[in-house]
Amino acid sequence: MRKQTHPVMLFAAGFGTRMGALTADQPKPLVRVAGKPLIDHALDLVRDYGADRVVANLHYLPDLLEAHLADAGVALSHESPDILETGGGLRHALPVLGAGPVITMNTDAVWRGPNPLDHLAALWNPDKMDALLLCIPKPQAIGHAGVGDFMIKDDMRAKRGPGSIYSGVQIIKTNLLHDIPESSFSLNLLWDKMLAEDRLFATAYPGTWCDVGRPEGIKLAEDMLGWSDV
Repeated sequence: MRKQTHPVMLFAAGFGTRMGALTADQPKPLVRVAGKPLIDHALDLVRDYGADRVVANLHYLPDLLEAHLADAGVALSHESPDILETGGGLRHALPVLGAGPVITMNTDAVWRGPNPLDHLAALWNPDKMDALLLCIPKPQAIGHAGVGDFMIKDDMRAKRGPGSIYSGVQIIKTNLLHDIPESSFSLNLLWDKMLAEDRLFATAYPGTWCDVGRPEGIKLAEDMLGWSDV
């Protein structure tokens, strides 16, 4: 029996300014790690998960990403003239994604361990959750120096504060997006609404994860994967 999956939104519109010269002439999702672009690492996980619908949002140097994804079976959501941030970008893509819960995924991280999308989907309970965030315990987060984003209670409810690091992957209901008047906004606004209703949840990833938001993250990710170009 074929498993039920959620549509996946890949966030690929950002300017990648923390990458410096590496993103002067290419968008960050095309920066290569372990021999292939970051967005292809994400797509490998999405394909293994088996999503029927996959959307990537584009803004910075979109023609390059559009050409790269031409044969990948990915629908494109162009953000123009302004970039819409995570919340506005997700809302803009809803005509393709549909009205139900979706998985959103940043494209600037590399994973080692179980497929994070499968891990998250197995724990999703729409009766009590409006969003389920996948977080990384600090000892398992490579290339990330922050204090953490969320604490996870015994019942999986999330609370903002120093603790686990948000991985950039979540399952989220999208109905609350329509209540926000701004065109460009962060998904943090939705999380705040869900926190107020005790419906924001989180779970810890059992593997390792590397943040590739900065140039030094490339080597860290390749070491994590045990990859060498020699």
